[in-house]
Amino acid sequence: MSASLLLQYLVIALAVLLSAWVVAKKQFPGSVRRLRVSLALPLLREGRPSWMRAIGLRVSPVSQAGDAACGGCDNCGPTTPKR
Repeated sequence: MSASLLLQYLVIALAVLLSAWVVAKKQFPGSVRRLRVSLALPLLREGRPSWMRAIGLRVSPVSQAGDAACGGCDNCGPTTPKR
């Protein structure tokens, strides 16, 4: 196998993985969040090296500690009246 063919396969595999990740985030956000938490927790434990903890912070999902009283639609503000 030539080097250019191997590079082509690697680029295609990267594009397929990236598109699968985007689809998974849009279609299965709860599952993706649980996966990210399960990957990040072992990396963030006490006694881990700083580089490993930094990777864990990048992998961990964003906190959802916002104002959850309204239902969390992220569409706060006055609604415009319909005519």
